[in-house]
Amino acid sequence: MKTKIITALILTVITTWSIAKPVESFSHAKRLLMSKVYVDHHETIYCGAEFNSANEITLPAGYESSEYKERVKHVEWEHIVPVESFGRTFIEWRNGAPLCVNKEGEAYKGQRCVNRVSREYRQMQADLYNLHPAIGAVKAMRGNYEFALLPSEKSDLGSCQMKVANKKAEPPIEARGRIARAYLYMDQRYPRYRMSKQQRKLMLEWNKLYPITGWECKRARRIKTIQGNSNPVLKPQCGS
Repeated sequence: MKTKIITALILTVITTWSIAKPVESFSHAKRLLMSKVYVDHHETIYCGAEFNSANEITLPAGYESSEYKERVKHVEWEHIVPVESFGRTFIEWRNGAPLCVNKEGEAYKGQRCVNRVSREYRQMQADLYNLHPAIGAVKAMRGNYEFALLPSEKSDLGSCQMKVANKKAEPPIEARGRIARAYLYMDQRYPRYRMSKQQRKLMLEWNKLYPITGWECKRARRIKTIQGNSNPVLKPQCGS
């Protein structure tokens, strides 16, 4: 009996290993997040808006926005560490590559080029630990701005306390811990990405001030099953 149990456990581990692997497509990452990670947690990171399996948003009471109205009604998947922050470290982003030529024979560079030629970039872009659901309009407002404290600014979003000004963004208190741990994860996971000293100091502070939640641990376990690697920032408390 004991032998059968051990054999079953070994087969389970082997099966898990064979399934779990880095995701190499942003579009695939979005489908996995919706179908396997956020199946019972339909809430956006910045404003706490609810959404359904069709990516349709129910805006929270008091939410207001005069910008990007066409992107208010649907969930978009936000790179907490912006793609540009690590994308520009690739030479193909900056200078192009021999394969990056269109049908007209014109060379191109930037995100389109590096996405075509670099597996490492595709894995960084599609890393599930760095992706969170957001109201499309809020994602658009944040853009690729770094996070900072903006005490003298007021939110332009009514009840959603997301502030964007002077090419910086200050997220609501409820989101800061998750944001910090995404930054710290990306910094540890990928040697080519490094935070600025100022950003690191802020993220370390937020990580201490805003404790890991039960949802973060559940989310990390699900992502590990899909992607195959743990988040070392969460592992001491979440145990996986």
